[in-house]
Amino acid sequence: MALNGHVLHVDLSKVKELVSFQRHCANNLYQSVIISSTYGGVHPENIAALQKDCAALWGLRSDLLKQLAEMVKMQ
Repeated sequence: MALNGHVLHVDLSKVKELVSFQRHCANNLYQSVIISSTYGGVHPENIAALQKDCAALWGLRSDLLKQLAEMVKMQ
């Protein structure tokens, strides 16, 4: 990737990890909606698992944004 005349070698593995985890969370949320619509409710354990996944997702996103901010500072 080139930016302002500089060639950057960017490791996108963290972005790929974030996207993968985001898909996982979205799938779990979708399944919970299906269960709720079908059976009229969701088990508290499922809600707790979704909350845990969302917290982890926000943590990954935050870490990635910090790393990107550090890269910008280097320029």
